[in-house]
Amino acid sequence: MRCGGKRAVGISMAIAAALLGAIILAAACYAGGQKQEQVLRFGMMAGSYWDVPTGNCYEVVDGVISRFEEKHPGVTVEYVSGVLKEDYAEWLAEQVLLGREPDVFMVPEGELDTFASLGVLKELEPLMERDKGFSKDAYYDAAFLYGNIRGSQYALPYESVPTLMFVNKTLLAREGIAMPQADWTWEDLLSVCRQVTRDTDGDGVIDQFGCFDYGWREAADSNGAVLFEKDGKGAYFADARVEEAVRFVKDLNSANEGYVVTAREFDEGQVAFRPFAFSQYRTYKPYPWRIKKYSDFEWDCVKLPSGPSGSGQTRLDTLLMGISSRTGREDLAWEFLKELCYEEETQIHLLRASQGMPVLKSAARSPLLLQVLGSDAPGSGNMDVDIIGQVMEEAMETPNFRLYAWAMNLADGEIGRMIQGDVSMDSGLLKLQREINGTLRQ
Repeated sequence: MRCGGKRAVGISMAIAAALLGAIILAAACYAGGQKQEQVLRFGMMAGSYWDVPTGNCYEVVDGVISRFEEKHPGVTVEYVSGVLKEDYAEWLAEQVLLGREPDVFMVPEGELDTFASLGVLKELEPLMERDKGFSKDAYYDAAFLYGNIRGSQYALPYESVPTLMFVNKTLLAREGIAMPQADWTWEDLLSVCRQVTRDTDGDGVIDQFGCFDYGWREAADSNGAVLFEKDGKGAYFADARVEEAVRFVKDLNSANEGYVVTAREFDEGQVAFRPFAFSQYRTYKPYPWRIKKYSDFEWDCVKLPSGPSGSGQTRLDTLLMGISSRTGREDLAWEFLKELCYEEETQIHLLRASQGMPVLKSAARSPLLLQVLGSDAPGSGNMDVDIIGQVMEEAMETPNFRLYAWAMNLADGEIGRMIQGDVSMDSGLLKLQREINGTLRQ
């Protein structure tokens, strides 16, 4: 029985046993060892993992449970509803401390290393190796490897969000500028930004801009910069590719001639380029005022431009799921994890009901993707399915060690000061690297 997204056992087993004891005993004797009903517990967060508006967040999971229970008679899957993303990590930690963590659960962002190190998560390598029907090659590499810590797989990817560069085609056409090609570069982006940044109505105030929300992280990734050692014990912020990225962002900002571009200018169609997470794109159209506003604009997407040392790569944000090391139903938990993360029907359903991209290559190539993207596109815009596939294929592996978020937040602050000119870049990146390494190597 389901109520508000929560599976609940609505009958007292003691009373049922008293009333039906004779029948159960007879049936058990007749069946000669018939299996007792088994309960598998699943841990999930409510709402969107990507912090964007969402509809029924239980739709995909409920479908998975229905199919799984049909395939496994006598098995019931239960989950607790209403645990919001901001409360989920604390809720799960409490369950772990009480020894009541779910058999299968969503791994909170940034907690994979901690859970793996503390022995909370089951290592999946033995399960994958003995399952002849499972192949890690079915996944996009960057999504799959996000669940890997120090060479061991502790979680499977459920869905991912790539970042692409969205282009105001109408603005470029008005300026007589062609759409960027797949092999475009930083210099191409900077050149177009300088061309389109101007005062269009003659009032002496610049009202059209080149780019919004492109930061040093996007530049470092697209320039092939590797920021950390694989084990998370060291950082490379003094690398020449990082310095190139920071200098480029400074140049790109200077193209705005001192004006700080905001989301409002982007919303009003006054900006040519913006890096956009796929989840943001999927939820950008539903606002009625934006539909009207964008009726005269056409949008498209391309890869991020390549830096001199890179190929326009980006990182994937990925939602992971794992199995409790203390589960008493290892085989069932593995089958349920696969139903969530490895079943093509589930992954295709995500295209309709969620805001991310499937992590299975076969599902991402579904004809449904083109239909979904067409319905989500702002105004008369569209999105090239091949571009998304290419971005997913080429995406970089995102570090997943315990102090990654701390290190990147520190870098955001210090590099932001360098871009503003408050700190020398030459010495600032080296100082930042030393500070981060001092903590990582403790």
